[in-house]
Amino acid sequence: NTLHVENGLFFKVIFQLSRDYFVSSSEFGRSLTMKTKFLILIGLLGFICFAGCAAENDEDNTIEQEPPEVELDLGASRDALRTDDEAVKREEEAIKLDGLSVAEMKELREKAEKFVYQVEVNRMMKLIINSLYRNKEIFLRELISNASDSLDKIRFMSLTGKSDLTATEELSIKIKADKENNVLHITDTGIGMTKQDLETNLGTIAKSGTIEFLENISGDPSSTSSDLIGQFGVGFYSSFLVADRVVVTSKHNDDKQYIWESDTSSFSIVEDPRGDTLLRGTTISLFLKEEAQDFVNEDTLKDLVKKYSQFINFPIYLWESKTETVEEPIEDDEVEDEEKLDDDDATVEEDIEEDKPKTKKVEKTTWDWVLVNDSKPLWLRNPKEVEDNDYNNFYKAFSKEPQNPLAKVHFTAEGEVTFKSILFVPSSAPHDMFTKYAKASDKIKVYVRRVFITDDFQDLMPRYLGFIYGVVDSDDLPLNVSRESLQQHKLLKVIKKKLVRKALDMIKKMDEETYEKFWENFSTNIKLGVVEDYPNKTRIAKLLRFKSSNSSDKLTSLDEYIERMRDKQEHIYYMAGSSQKDAETSPFVERLLRKGYEVLYLTEPVDEYCMEALPEYEGKKFQNVAKEGLKFGDEGEDQKEQLEKLEEEYEPLTRWLQETALSGQIEKAVVSNRLTSSPCAVVAGQHGWSGNMERVMRAQAYAQAKDANTEFYLNQKKTLEINPRHPLIKELQQRVQKDTEEQSTLDLAQVLYDTAVLRSGYILGDSVEFASRIERMLRLSVGVDPEAPLEEEVFATVDDEEEEEVEEEEEVFATVDDEEEEEVEEEEEV
Repeated sequence: NTLHVENGLFFKVIFQLSRDYFVSSSEFGRSLTMKTKFLILIGLLGFICFAGCAAENDEDNTIEQEPPEVELDLGASRDALRTDDEAVKREEEAIKLDGLSVAEMKELREKAEKFVYQVEVNRMMKLIINSLYRNKEIFLRELISNASDSLDKIRFMSLTGKSDLTATEELSIKIKADKENNVLHITDTGIGMTKQDLETNLGTIAKSGTIEFLENISGDPSSTSSDLIGQFGVGFYSSFLVADRVVVTSKHNDDKQYIWESDTSSFSIVEDPRGDTLLRGTTISLFLKEEAQDFVNEDTLKDLVKKYSQFINFPIYLWESKTETVEEPIEDDEVEDEEKLDDDDATVEEDIEEDKPKTKKVEKTTWDWVLVNDSKPLWLRNPKEVEDNDYNNFYKAFSKEPQNPLAKVHFTAEGEVTFKSILFVPSSAPHDMFTKYAKASDKIKVYVRRVFITDDFQDLMPRYLGFIYGVVDSDDLPLNVSRESLQQHKLLKVIKKKLVRKALDMIKKMDEETYEKFWENFSTNIKLGVVEDYPNKTRIAKLLRFKSSNSSDKLTSLDEYIERMRDKQEHIYYMAGSSQKDAETSPFVERLLRKGYEVLYLTEPVDEYCMEALPEYEGKKFQNVAKEGLKFGDEGEDQKEQLEKLEEEYEPLTRWLQETALSGQIEKAVVSNRLTSSPCAVVAGQHGWSGNMERVMRAQAYAQAKDANTEFYLNQKKTLEINPRHPLIKELQQRVQKDTEEQSTLDLAQVLYDTAVLRSGYILGDSVEFASRIERMLRLSVGVDPEAPLEEEVFATVDDEEEEEVEEEEEVFATVDDEEEEEVEEEEEV
């Protein structure tokens, strides 16, 4: 026989293939020539014009009709909420050709001769074998899925017919590799196939026996439809990815045992001369290609079963060998040989009787069926019936992690898409969590009806939650034909939304001790979530923890901070620094701490990014105390008037600093309302970089030299805030009033500014000039003339060096002579 094609289902396959390659693949779009794109555009324009003409004709016909009347027949109403019995008529009138009326077009369709599409079978087989699947190993998953469907069918049939399991009650799948002949056998005890089934199901491409079975079921099939896997009717032909020839032996309860054989070009069916050896079921024998010999390796087969079919409902056995040491009785021939040796040995005394061993140890290789899929799909069980120990064991087997998870959540999502899932939080962070941060996470495994589909996702779980392990199993996911990936579909966005919210709720429900361990490992991830996940920003903000001036060792949440806020306080204050000590001793927090305001200390590089992405929380805005615009909630009119008087009093100093002493270095100089003990501080603008942010940006591993964006922020001029109550500022004010051009006054202003730059967390632009200025100030402070020259270094001449060398040599010789005389005297004394 020759292979046939089921046209209806086949064109569904072709449609999905086309959608995969045309919509999802940008490479196909780029491969289109300009001429092809132009022709497509012309075709679309023609179709629009054609549709417009049809609409115009429709309007002309409507004008000639009588005015509409209210119809009593509600069934003919065009109301969207009621049945419209004119729908068929309108669909028939929807398509018209130029020059043909509606009636002529209808008559034309009735008289037209109809045909079915034809398919070049050999080309179709090559398309399936070479283009449909990316990985050759998929064949085993497809064949095991087919076997599982066969077992599900016989189990369903046995519910109404007890005799269906008479041949054998065993429901299992067995895999056996024949290394000598390079053949792989896959056997199931399912429903089997009759001769007609072999011809129809295997001889027709895209003919799904599972779909046909579901269509023929009488009654409510909902209890079994969720267990059946097959959809497209092409999974069986994945066998030819690895095999040159496929032989199928099958036995159905209603027929004899037959053998089906194919080499992709044609197939044959013959009655099995061995009789009904299978009792019931099917055996698929794959005669492997040379490049597929690895698939007869026991370890390879075991890994593939555990990867793709670990949670199939039925037991999967693998024919395995193992070497073990056994004891065997010593045979009589061996005993007689030992007795002859003993007779020849005259040294043995007859009166000594020794107990001779009756057994010996021998290494033997034994073969047996070994269960491979011993793990059960825990997510299909009721969460109330699952114990913590079951979850821990499942997590360890699933993730290959040695420790128990910190938290878990087991749920069923319903609505637009229905799926079951279990999510786990590991007890420690992976060592490569941020080196692979930009890559897709493979910790979420997606199953469809317990069959593994893929773990290669870019968008199913956001990057900041890439550390979470999980399983997602659904019957509604849109698969491509090869079932190797999910199609781009709005349901994926729904799944992602539910997974993220369940994961965040799971983290939120941790107890305090568990959350401390979680925060120690994954705090950076949560902060990155505030930056990256805008829709869930508020949920993630509740998980944030920071160090605070309220406690030196305990972390503070934003909710706890708001509970401790003072009356009339409108902002959440925070200070970023390289360490907690730097933040605590910063000049920017002096007045805040003195007034009793709580300040959050941001000591991690990502903290300031996080706060800038979170403008407010629970109606309270965040305020970076290192930037201008700092306001307290308790300012009164008296304080404002006092500040205005100080600004007026120190206006000459601030103007001199801005226009003369620090011209080109600062944007402006103002009287500060935030300093108490520091003479001055450098404050960034509202949209500028603080000293901590500048330090972080300079330390970026991928930062480019002379980057335009970076240079823009680095070159922004800052504001110098002065403390009018500090003695140095008062002294500088008096000096400016006396002489604005004196060098020592200019140096004092410059040194104050440089120290303020350092104390504010910024980096000095010219450290050499700063060191020279400090040296000049030190000279003046200890009474050394700033212009005093250095003492010249005197170098010895060459003649002096030679004389010194001669003197050293004479001294050496004299020492040697003295030692010889002492030795002679000692000898004489002896």
